[in-house]
Amino acid sequence: MQEAVTEKISEVVKVDIWGTIKDVLNWGYHVGEGEKQIHITIGLLLLIAVSFVVTTFLLKWIRMIYTRKMTETDTQKFISVFKFIKYIVYVIVVFTVMSLAGVNVTPVLAASAALLVGVGLALQELFQDIIGGIFIIVDKSLLVGDVIEINGKVGRVIDIKLRTTRAITRDDKIFIIPNHKFISDTIYNYTQNHKQTRESVSVGVAYGSDTQLVKELLLKSVTQDNRILKRPKPFVLFEDFGDSALMFSIYFFISDSFIDPAIKSDIRFRIDQLFRENNVTIPFPQRDVHLFQTGK
Repeated sequence: MQEAVTEKISEVVKVDIWGTIKDVLNWGYHVGEGEKQIHITIGLLLLIAVSFVVTTFLLKWIRMIYTRKMTETDTQKFISVFKFIKYIVYVIVVFTVMSLAGVNVTPVLAASAALLVGVGLALQELFQDIIGGIFIIVDKSLLVGDVIEINGKVGRVIDIKLRTTRAITRDDKIFIIPNHKFISDTIYNYTQNHKQTRESVSVGVAYGSDTQLVKELLLKSVTQDNRILKRPKPFVLFEDFGDSALMFSIYFFISDSFIDPAIKSDIRFRIDQLFRENNVTIPFPQRDVHLFQTGK
């Protein structure tokens, strides 16, 4: 008899405790009226918090699996894209949990859609930058160390992020490029295919000069520079008969196009010296003016 009473009391206590817990979990705010009413309760907030923890753990596990065999550079790029994806996943998880918990999320989605349209119009370029950054990172159309030219400025890429890319110019200045520029504008990438690029220096000589001697001197001007590649070989082209000079160009190949202004400058110094030593004249534009006096 006593055992039956004890069991009855235990059941009553369990029911009371469970009822108290349910009351606590159901406590909260109720926004709206009728079918559009949204219930924000402690139980819902706890469920969302648990979902966040589980989602965070799963995303971290997925990131570790994908990046375990990547290089450090590729890992940093993947993490940049993954952060953007992670935010989207969190939003989806919140709305999914609310829907499964019986919350009518249609009003929230409708309000969010209108808000997102306004935000999207205001932050259109920001989203373009993010999408551009994802494309750059995924298809590897741009890499750290590439030499690029944009809006007449040449720079070496030092950092690629989700929204912007940073490059350093030849005079050690940093310029920041919004990533949407790589989608909408024409960008010259000097090192997309390989590090080797072809450069040239042009010069004019006076009419009557020994063209074979000019060719030999131009080739000699680049042979002693260890920054210029031996293969492919440098070569000379007789470009044109100019108004005041015979136009020649010496073409050569280098492995670092970022420093080509310094290389070209040294070549011009050597050409000037060799021409002086061999009496080859570099002319300047001249015009003959004839005056005619007419009698009255």
